[in-house]
Amino acid sequence: MTLENPDSTVSAWPPAQPAPTTPAPRPGQHDHFSLGDLAAIRNLLRGGSVIDWHRLYLSDRAEVDRFLRVNEFDPETPEDLDRLDDLREQAVEYLERHLAFRIPQEVAEDIPARDLLLVASQKGKRRTHACIVLKVMHVLHHLAGRELLTRLPVSADQIFHLVEEKVLRTIEEMKSVGCSVVEFEWSRKPADSLITKLLAKKENIAADVYDRLRFRTITQSEDELIFVLREMTGRLIPFNYVIPGQSVNDIIKLRSVIEGSPALRRFLPELLDLSQVAADKRPTVQNEFSGPSYRVINFVADLPVRIDKFLGRAPGDPLFAERGAVVFVLAEFQIIDARTARENEAGENSHDRYKERQFNRVRARLMHGMKDDSEG
Repeated sequence: MTLENPDSTVSAWPPAQPAPTTPAPRPGQHDHFSLGDLAAIRNLLRGGSVIDWHRLYLSDRAEVDRFLRVNEFDPETPEDLDRLDDLREQAVEYLERHLAFRIPQEVAEDIPARDLLLVASQKGKRRTHACIVLKVMHVLHHLAGRELLTRLPVSADQIFHLVEEKVLRTIEEMKSVGCSVVEFEWSRKPADSLITKLLAKKENIAADVYDRLRFRTITQSEDELIFVLREMTGRLIPFNYVIPGQSVNDIIKLRSVIEGSPALRRFLPELLDLSQVAADKRPTVQNEFSGPSYRVINFVADLPVRIDKFLGRAPGDPLFAERGAVVFVLAEFQIIDARTARENEAGENSHDRYKERQFNRVRARLMHGMKDDSEG
């Protein structure tokens, strides 16, 4: 699960240079954080599933619109709002037909689909039904995007390039608001590394390889990590499409950060409420080939990517009318501070030792049982 040092040629930004000695300005202090920010960061760090949530944590229309944009819906575009309404209609039809739910009319029809996100964040009886509908909408949208990806007349290379452009653009935006990103690099896992990884994994299924696309962000200090995570969840990575059970966090003690900040401490009661969600407490599994003191924030997300402009789709195209204009691409992210990055390259934590342990496992698995065969 842990992001390896890439085996292929790495694209990096900026060019190698000494880390600045003066801390970069932060993109706002803790008093600019919202409960929604902390809930998103917490889910990213712990790899929970929103299907198990009983509420959302969006406080106003501005937060709703930001959430929609991260999910590649433009709240200013009528076609995208129509797509939300269509997903809501499909969800209600499924719930009533297949599971015998009775969804109140105000949730099923009267309230604009966009506003269900606010209803799901507020107290009251409507919240339960809004959450139920949104969960099914979430799955329907994901399935449609996955299906659309298989039917597009484009190569994986073209789609990967779109993802890389999107991530790079976001990193530049984050730097422009003061995020202390001192190093950023990305790579695609080459064929030899894919073969080795699948031979080493007990679950040797190609679909289980999450790091074909890998992105590594290094901050100047550990204190800056939470600000980078806030910007990433607000601009790039939808917390609802973080892959459950695939997150590792050995660096940030989120509760300690919250308790140590008066501006964040006020959110703690509601975050403790969130911690009661069973899936949010699912333990994560470390990469067995990593060194004993290797520390990292690592997670996998199914990134939404718009492809309508890329393809120049014609108005009324039935493929897009049925599936929308968003596809999903798995990508692995590593976020780490500069000091930890240096420590991760020393001794048993080094990449060479990592690969040695992995190669030894592959050789042992390939040779398994051969000694007994030769004696027969």
